[in-house]
Amino acid sequence: MGRIFRRVTCATFPNIARVLTLDTLRRWWVFARSQGVYEFESLILTQFSDLGLADPILRALTAEGYTTPTPIQSQAIPVLCDGKDVLGIAQTGTGKTAAFVLPLLDQLSLETAPPRPKTCRTLILAPTRELAGQIIESISTYGRFLKLRTALVMGGVKPGPQIKAMSRGVDILVATPGRLEDHVAAGRIHLGHTHSAVLDEADQMLDLGFLPAIRRILSKMPRDRQTVMLSATMPGPLRSLAHDFQNSPLEISVAPQAQPVELVEQSAVQVAMGEKSGFLIDQLKNAAVTRSVVFARTKRGADRLCTKLEKAGLTAVAIHGNKSQVQRSRALNSFRSGRASTLVATDIAARGIDIDDVSHVFNFDVPMTPEAYVHRIGRTARAGRSGTAITLCDPEEFGLLRDIERITGITLLEGGIPAPNQRRSKKPVRRKPRRPGARGQSASRNAAGGRGQSKKPDHVRQSNNPNKKGGRQNQKSKPRAAQA
Repeated sequence: MGRIFRRVTCATFPNIARVLTLDTLRRWWVFARSQGVYEFESLILTQFSDLGLADPILRALTAEGYTTPTPIQSQAIPVLCDGKDVLGIAQTGTGKTAAFVLPLLDQLSLETAPPRPKTCRTLILAPTRELAGQIIESISTYGRFLKLRTALVMGGVKPGPQIKAMSRGVDILVATPGRLEDHVAAGRIHLGHTHSAVLDEADQMLDLGFLPAIRRILSKMPRDRQTVMLSATMPGPLRSLAHDFQNSPLEISVAPQAQPVELVEQSAVQVAMGEKSGFLIDQLKNAAVTRSVVFARTKRGADRLCTKLEKAGLTAVAIHGNKSQVQRSRALNSFRSGRASTLVATDIAARGIDIDDVSHVFNFDVPMTPEAYVHRIGRTARAGRSGTAITLCDPEEFGLLRDIERITGITLLEGGIPAPNQRRSKKPVRRKPRRPGARGQSASRNAAGGRGQSKKPDHVRQSNNPNKKGGRQNQKSKPRAAQA
């Protein structure tokens, strides 16, 4: 029987065949032949089973009930399996984690020799401890039928178990930049044998000031490594980083930059700052709000708000950078299990919370940037579900809200943001009446060239202390009886 293999295409990425090598085509041919297909002109990749992933990975996906890849997955997985560098831009909740975890597991399934001591074959960098923990959970889920060594390196916990895990070498290391650099500087981890590096939520790592650390970490790896950068936005410094450390990366974008998830119903409500707590409590007591995330601007504000919610009879927990890792893990587990229905968080945790069935997101404080707004509301409407995002906006925050509306193209406040002259006017300042003789004092100050440079008159400079020379009591005056 003749064998025709003219074209390989993907339903959501028609030009994918141009970036694949012959080795990958041969692998797909072997897979197709195992399915009884010997003559075809095109292979449409619409299922995980079409991507040529290793059988243990497909069994794990089937056990989780996953059959159809998301757009970012169907575009990135074949390219990453082929060893290419990728610069991926996708919204939160679109499946970016599986898009790089699955092909990495597929590559590691072909390894036979154990990793060298204190080394890792694949390094995954994450900006927050929560995100790093969730990535390691995904690796455990999708690689349950593979015998791989993994390790999690992050701050907030004792380094001893991390050192022990890395002593014999691992296949996959998930780490935050700060703690990883500590281990590298101490000689506990060597990156000279790392052939794959992934930067997840790369733009947030730049926002947190990790750019110098990332450059130092990547410079310690082999030049011929595979480098993957995934992000929700693409700022200039990140593109410059890709230019310096990636080799002809394929840029994959499945959504416009800084665009909110379409399944989120978004709105804003004008609420005075002092009335926000009461308004939020009323909203959270609504039966439609089953599980919610509330974002505050500051750590102290998050703690205060959490206390107010608990006093109102609501089950709430707080998470922010000042919490220890034990406290943060306990809060997330309580929220994930349903013991707490509300999670109060700061922006640092906005991209590290991946919990299903979050019905509502409340912006207690308007975020400072439109990008932060997009990442906040991405905590709901995940994996194709719908969700609601409500922003509580004080009139003083209208400027921030206007920036969000301009970038997202959505009118959040019903009726539009009022013009400056229509906003709540400030209370007029009531001037104090002048004292007798103030007219001469004012003239003296003006003559001296202003208030800060004026010379006080003699009668003002005189001391009130009767014991001092020149005091009021020493001034020549008539006796009180005569004055009367």
